[in-house]
Amino acid sequence: MAAAARARVAHLLRQLQRAACQCPTHSHTYSQAPGLSPSGKTTDYAFEMAVSNIRYGAGVTKEVGMDLQNMGAKNVCLMTDKNLSQLPPVQVAMDSLVKNGIPFTVYDNVRVEPTDASFMEAIEFAQKGAFDAYVAVGGGSTMDTCKAANLYASSPHSDFLDYVSAPIGKGKPVSVPLKPLIAVPTTSGTGSETTGVAIFDYEHLKVKTGIASRAIKPTLGLIDPLHTLHMPARVVANSGFDVLCHALESYTALPYHLRSPCPSNPITRPAYQGSNPISDIWAIHALRIVAKYLKRAVRNPDDLEARSHMHLASAFAGIGFGNAGVHLCHGMSYPISGLVKTYKAKDYNVDHPLVPHGLSVVLTSPAVFTFTAQMFPERHLETAEILGADTRTTRIQDAGLVLADTLRKFLFDLDVDDGLAAVGYSKADIPALVKGTLPQQTAVLSFPGATEPGARLSVHPYSYS
Repeated sequence: MAAAARARVAHLLRQLQRAACQCPTHSHTYSQAPGLSPSGKTTDYAFEMAVSNIRYGAGVTKEVGMDLQNMGAKNVCLMTDKNLSQLPPVQVAMDSLVKNGIPFTVYDNVRVEPTDASFMEAIEFAQKGAFDAYVAVGGGSTMDTCKAANLYASSPHSDFLDYVSAPIGKGKPVSVPLKPLIAVPTTSGTGSETTGVAIFDYEHLKVKTGIASRAIKPTLGLIDPLHTLHMPARVVANSGFDVLCHALESYTALPYHLRSPCPSNPITRPAYQGSNPISDIWAIHALRIVAKYLKRAVRNPDDLEARSHMHLASAFAGIGFGNAGVHLCHGMSYPISGLVKTYKAKDYNVDHPLVPHGLSVVLTSPAVFTFTAQMFPERHLETAEILGADTRTTRIQDAGLVLADTLRKFLFDLDVDDGLAAVGYSKADIPALVKGTLPQQTAVLSFPGATEPGARLSVHPYSYS
């Protein structure tokens, strides 16, 4: 049984290496000088941690004006979306800027689930504004859009595709200095306030891609739990699913010392390095918070304790996956959201079809962890127990099934859509979904067992039942 599992894993690896991109962002086989690393090893021997400065506290958004004053900012761009622009989080931020005499301009045309076109519109605004600092108030879409605007305004002669991951873009390293960016998250999911990643839909090819560089991470993240009180129930749930999968995937990712090749220069060591002892701590702590507080946060909009803890869990999981990586749930999620047909999620005020990111990630999780548990069953059992499973008499070979069943129960308790069929897909769509998954090499080659010869992923998460 174990030999057959390893054979399936290695077969998948060979398929992915043939099909997936080889850029520094999305590849474990990024370009480097010939020969071994300085350590003489072919797999990596080190990991590093990179994270934004974080400040947490109820009402901490009121300090943003003082922070910008301390930075000497004279011309600030405040980015948000049209819905949030009318809500308290943005008003509190603007009041702080006014109180501290900070000149600012609001850009409120951020698109929920941004595209290359919406990125470029924000970039043009930023380039014309010649801003010396940025404030992003919103969810991952706003923070990612602001990161991109800051990058290209700081590098005005660069083509849009210069920093976009190959093969869609050129995947160039970021060498220009960026302006300060303060991120004020209003959802509890992406952890984007801690990471150097900006994700968008490339509409021409109907795929998700992005920019990944430690250089674009925010200068400061202001985590203010008061902002979570405005979130509708489904937004809380879907954001929480993202935290759940960030924690599960980074904890069960390929360990950093099995990732190859070992970089010949530390500048080529990717942010998504594989599971490591520091990321593990953040991931497990985030998972414990999700298990204890997510259901409360969804069911009671006035439960400040639960929503505060989920806001912190989002950052904790962001620190974890931002330095370890995610794997198949996220790799498979991008075509699920990118190829959406007519589905519009409840509680999202948008004018276009939308499968929210957290939902697209969690839909495949029972199938994914049934498969990946074959390599590190102890970690899968540990996470199942954290989520409420009684594992005292569980056989180690049943770890994946136990975690999958635990996830199904957890998700059904939160009224999640029942598999891909519920968001508009049929079996006829599976080839397109697979095609959209293969280029996500950072994710699909970070799953446990990706170094084993002969793997083949043969689970179809078409439905939970």
